[in-house]
Amino acid sequence: MTDAELHLWKQLRIEQIDGYRFRRQLPIGPYIVDFACLKAHLVIEVDGGQHAQATERDDRRTAWLASRDFRVLRFWDNDVLLQTDAVLETIRAALRQTETVQASPPLDR
Repeated sequence: MTDAELHLWKQLRIEQIDGYRFRRQLPIGPYIVDFACLKAHLVIEVDGGQHAQATERDDRRTAWLASRDFRVLRFWDNDVLLQTDAVLETIRAALRQTETVQASPPLDR
């Protein structure tokens, strides 16, 4: 794990953000994601500078995960290390969105 991944993992592991459990280095299909909350179908990727040149590969990966109903949040290493609170708040907001969607009543057809 990179320094940024370790830093974020400490936060996710300690807080388990609002009761949601995260796993690290989790295989999902042909990919290994940095972090995932299976209950919320949320994947978190922490990207270093090498990802600036790998956008097509990352886009394919994100599309594949989205086709399996996962949402993917991507953060740059620097943001994780220097703006940790903002990163955690973005993750909390994504989890709240999940709760809203899960709590919505079914539409009548």
